[in-house]
Amino acid sequence: MKLSGALVLALVAVQAAVLLSAVPSAQASELQVGYYSKKCKGLENVVKWHVVKALKAHRRTGAALVRLLFHDCFVRGCDGSVLLDKSYDNPHPEKDAPVNIGLAAFDLLEEIKADLEHRCPGVVSCSDILIYAARDAASFLSNGHVHFDVPAGRLDGFVSKAEEAQAELPDSTDDVEKLIKNFARKNFTVEELVILSGAHSIGQGHCSSFTGRLSEPADQITPAYRELLKYKCSSGSNPPVVNNVRDEDYNTVGRFMPGFVSRLRKVPDFLDNSYYHNNLAKIVTFHSDWTLLTQKEALGHVHEYADNGTLWDEDFSDSLVKLSKLPMPAGSKGEIRKKCSVINHRLY
Repeated sequence: MKLSGALVLALVAVQAAVLLSAVPSAQASELQVGYYSKKCKGLENVVKWHVVKALKAHRRTGAALVRLLFHDCFVRGCDGSVLLDKSYDNPHPEKDAPVNIGLAAFDLLEEIKADLEHRCPGVVSCSDILIYAARDAASFLSNGHVHFDVPAGRLDGFVSKAEEAQAELPDSTDDVEKLIKNFARKNFTVEELVILSGAHSIGQGHCSSFTGRLSEPADQITPAYRELLKYKCSSGSNPPVVNNVRDEDYNTVGRFMPGFVSRLRKVPDFLDNSYYHNNLAKIVTFHSDWTLLTQKEALGHVHEYADNGTLWDEDFSDSLVKLSKLPMPAGSKGEIRKKCSVINHRLY
């Protein structure tokens, strides 16, 4: 097909604009608390308003936001790469990786982005919006016990590959030594691995993520809980199951674990240290949770946070800040996307 001279010039202009808008990504030391105080006044209030409204309507959205923060930042740094949809140029983005099954809250982030584009066009990155939104979700779900100031100034990346996500994210079937090595590659300690695992006090996982748990022995999973999981997984094709048995429905727990009924929570998805109590009782969903009990240092920290919920609130907040500072690969460039699901030149 022969292109007209005008069309060729237009395409060249678009590509040139994209290249000019791409700038080197910020390093962790360059991120600043209050980065948008003059660039987009009221930004944090806008994000919080949308998040609180969404969580009041559907509380589990909060867990989805916290999970998105981890799944974005652990792959290529905090660059919003997990938010990108598939395209002709990139048919297999991060969100399509098996390890990313069940990721959600994308529509909420687009809603926030659209509002901010109206107020401050071309100023606030989607990667920063995700960190603010996840922070506000964690605060809401913990009644304010988990909270931190957000260092900002990130750019949105151009690269998003499912194979990278699959290779870099920890898997729910991993043993403790593999988890330790994986987190060490991102400069996280054994203690921080245990701290961040505490996020499994909220949210849900698909049965395909813990199939192996359904046949593990009694010294790894409480038999009554194993039977409960089998029952839940038999209800459909790879259904989601809550991560925290304290959020299960009354009738199911009454049938399989009647002695646990009094511990059920009236408000689900409460972000607290209950994960550690559950783990010590061997009533956690994922093998990667139980395996923390098999390594001396990790086990010590599981006991530490089971005994001190306030300490976990503080350390989890600090660990989320550290996670949010993971940089893009050296030499990467970024932009401020107009929509979180697509890089800018795809909009033309």
